[in-house]
Amino acid sequence: MWHRLRVAALSTAAIVTVAVGAFAGWVHSLGPVPLGETMEFSTVVVDRNGRLLRPYATLDGRWRLPATVKDVDPRYLDLLIAYEDKRFRQHFGVDPVAVGRAALQLVSNGRIVSGGSTLTMQVARLLEPRTDRTFIAKLRQAVRAVHLEHKLTKDEILTLYLGLAPYGGNLEGTRAASLAYFGKEPRRLSLGEAALLVAIPQSPEVRRPDRSPLAAHKARDRVLDRVALAGKLPADEIAQAKAEPSPSMRRAMPALAPHAAEQAAAAAAPGTKAIGLTIDATIQKPLEDLARERAHALGPDIAVAIMAVDHTTGEVLARVASADYFDERRAGQVDMTTAVRSPGSTLKPFIYGLAFEDGIIHPETLIEDRPIRYGTYAPENFDLTFQGTVTIRKALQMSLNVPAVSVLQAINANRLTARITDAGARFVLPPGETPGLAMGLGGVGISLSDLTMLYAGLARGGNTIALTERRDSIAAPAQRRLLDPVAAWYVGNVMIGTPPPENAAGGRIAFKTGTSYGYRDAWSVGFDGKRTVGVWVGRPDGVPVPGLVGRSAAAPILFDAFARLGSLPAALPKAPKGVIFAASNRLPIPLQRFRPGGLASDNTNPAPKIVFPPNGARLASENADMALKISGGMQPLTLLVNGVPRQTEGGQRTMFFTPDGPGFARLTVMDARGAVDSVVVRIE
Repeated sequence: MWHRLRVAALSTAAIVTVAVGAFAGWVHSLGPVPLGETMEFSTVVVDRNGRLLRPYATLDGRWRLPATVKDVDPRYLDLLIAYEDKRFRQHFGVDPVAVGRAALQLVSNGRIVSGGSTLTMQVARLLEPRTDRTFIAKLRQAVRAVHLEHKLTKDEILTLYLGLAPYGGNLEGTRAASLAYFGKEPRRLSLGEAALLVAIPQSPEVRRPDRSPLAAHKARDRVLDRVALAGKLPADEIAQAKAEPSPSMRRAMPALAPHAAEQAAAAAAPGTKAIGLTIDATIQKPLEDLARERAHALGPDIAVAIMAVDHTTGEVLARVASADYFDERRAGQVDMTTAVRSPGSTLKPFIYGLAFEDGIIHPETLIEDRPIRYGTYAPENFDLTFQGTVTIRKALQMSLNVPAVSVLQAINANRLTARITDAGARFVLPPGETPGLAMGLGGVGISLSDLTMLYAGLARGGNTIALTERRDSIAAPAQRRLLDPVAAWYVGNVMIGTPPPENAAGGRIAFKTGTSYGYRDAWSVGFDGKRTVGVWVGRPDGVPVPGLVGRSAAAPILFDAFARLGSLPAALPKAPKGVIFAASNRLPIPLQRFRPGGLASDNTNPAPKIVFPPNGARLASENADMALKISGGMQPLTLLVNGVPRQTEGGQRTMFFTPDGPGFARLTVMDARGAVDSVVVRIE
């Protein structure tokens, strides 16, 4: 008998050894456990705070959005674990209690009642999808679950489930399902919404809310009932959750800042899955709504584009490139923030700014608004009237054309073009054309993006920086000179006094409007102490729109945009050193009245000319007075250094002054008639 027992024991041991060896070999043949590193997830474009702007489907057309446990409502995780795997935090991948219960139910019922799968086993199945439901397949899941528990933390396993759980059709992952069925991120879910997201993955095609809303509703309630039986939640909360309506349709995925997102995704390096933009979703969304509302109010073919930037950093906070990306009639997919259009009168501030810089005018300088002709060109005001003698301040605030053209002639159109180009903007002239006086009234092309950047330069005190939308931009943008600080401040100080549109508060935003020839484009661009906003209104195809005027069509949108930025307009910077506060009759005589340089001279009284120093000279100061020698000009002569009048000594044709220090300086001499001559020197 003992012999037989011994043989039986040895045989059993041999069989067990062979079985264990075979099992170990089979486990080894499975290879390394996949951890999801090769799974393709959707590319997402996010805003400056990580909020989703726009996701893109994977190459196989699936919405598979990454999500971590921090990205979902904690109550959803509690429901998931309570319903699917209540010992998830304790087991090692396989729950022996659940397996034993499933085995007893199989024996007693003759069929599978529950499978005993843990969340980890479900993740293993999602990582290695299989259609067969055999014992071997179940064993494989169990083995893989143990491997996953060995390699990953519990939260990492949950993260895989949150990204891979099926929700019907091409939806995978809790985040994609929440966006598609509820139209929101899963960070804040109601109890009913959380229960529905727990229920769907068990039978994703049968319980799709967009195809089987009743089945989805019943599955949701079963989750709530089981949680209620376990005593996890009060009965009144369960009843309230059951009373919530279930979704019956699928929503479109978010598409905020679609043009910016599309361009960023196209420019991203291959394999990039998360692209961060400087755009702020809390600003972008209200401005998109504003553009859509105003475009519909203005007409079925009208488009609206808006840009908002933080001019201290050059970061784009919002870019609404069209009123509606999906509106074909309005050419919604055309980016109107980069389209080249006629700017109308929006370049006038830079004309006056250069003249302020040259020291030939001051905001209180008087100028004539009367009929004038330059060869065959005779500029007229928008309302075909003339105001007579006005100050430069009033001329800019009223956007008078004749004074602006007179000043442009004095500073030279080529110089204006060069300065704006050097500041980083791109001017586009008609084929075969050269810069001329008409450019001051819109006879040139520029984009809303570049125009907004130039106005941001005014707000920055005269220095522009390139606008940026990508958060991964490492190098700080280089500053470019647009105007001297005093000239830029003068421009802002004048424009903040421009009468606002109807029902808007004045004195808060420095702004300018513009209307292109033929009513094709309406503009309004403005800034406060922190942000600059640009608005364009028109038809993308360039067809004229009778009555489309910047002041009535674009300016109200500008002021509404500032109101939707979420804070009151910030105060403009204080006046820099060198600003002159004086009425017209208290200004230096040459600044009291603007006289076009061409009126001045004859053989007996030629225009002033700086004989020494020559333009571009390098001078050693050594803290000594510097001499200027002047020929011509009607007395008295006035010297301006960088646009600021200076006290001088010496005779009528030689002036002495003390420089401020090393660096570049523009020296300007103006005679009693307003005729000027300037040189730029470097003081060392």
